[in-house]
Amino acid sequence: MTTPQLLRLAQGLWQKIQDEYRLLLGFVAAIGLAVTFGALAGEMLEGDFGAFDKNFLLALRHSDDLATPIGPHFIQTAMVDITAMGSETILTLVTLMALGFLLLRKRYRQTLLVAAAVGGGAILSGILKSLFSRARPDVVPRLAEVSSGSFPSGHAMNSAIIYLTVAVLIARSYEDPRTRSFIVGLAALATLTIGFSRLYLGVHWPTDVAAGWLVGLAWALLMGMIAITLQKRRQIEQPVDDTTESEEKL
Repeated sequence: MTTPQLLRLAQGLWQKIQDEYRLLLGFVAAIGLAVTFGALAGEMLEGDFGAFDKNFLLALRHSDDLATPIGPHFIQTAMVDITAMGSETILTLVTLMALGFLLLRKRYRQTLLVAAAVGGGAILSGILKSLFSRARPDVVPRLAEVSSGSFPSGHAMNSAIIYLTVAVLIARSYEDPRTRSFIVGLAALATLTIGFSRLYLGVHWPTDVAAGWLVGLAWALLMGMIAITLQKRRQIEQPVDDTTESEEKL
């Protein structure tokens, strides 16, 4: 075997080791997030975050008028609009649009994976929501209608599960790191702002939102690792170089 062949073999082995390490790291991170959620839930049940939760919500309101949040009035209007992005109706529409996009690109197996991931996340969300019966915040007037339990935040959890999971799986359609980062970055921004809107409107404790984010991020990571594994085994469609694809069309 010649020296160039040996070098290529060594590079291939090193790349394989790196890929396996990234996969392992991703699964470990997902497990770590799940464990952190469990610890947070335990502390919440014991009431250890009571003072922090209360002070955080009070900091978002004027001390002389707790019904009025800090900042200009248009921010409150914006928060009401943003929080709607985490509603079941909007999340369902986003999911359908994502599935339609993948079908349009003829990525049928990836479409099934996204549908299964979103459906599984919805089931997980429902189970976790039913396990806890934490009361909604009462230290400040609520600026939005709510009815279910407070922990974990359904808006934060479901938006993280839907936006992040869909973004991670759709990003696997592309080879370009910038495209992947842009897609996932937009989803992360949407998830963060939706979670914050629940605090600004006074309908959730901070630990509710943090718990929702932890579950959603863990689920998205897990689904991303599964997608990578399936692509390596060529059981779903491979990523494409969108730059090359665009050049070929031109």
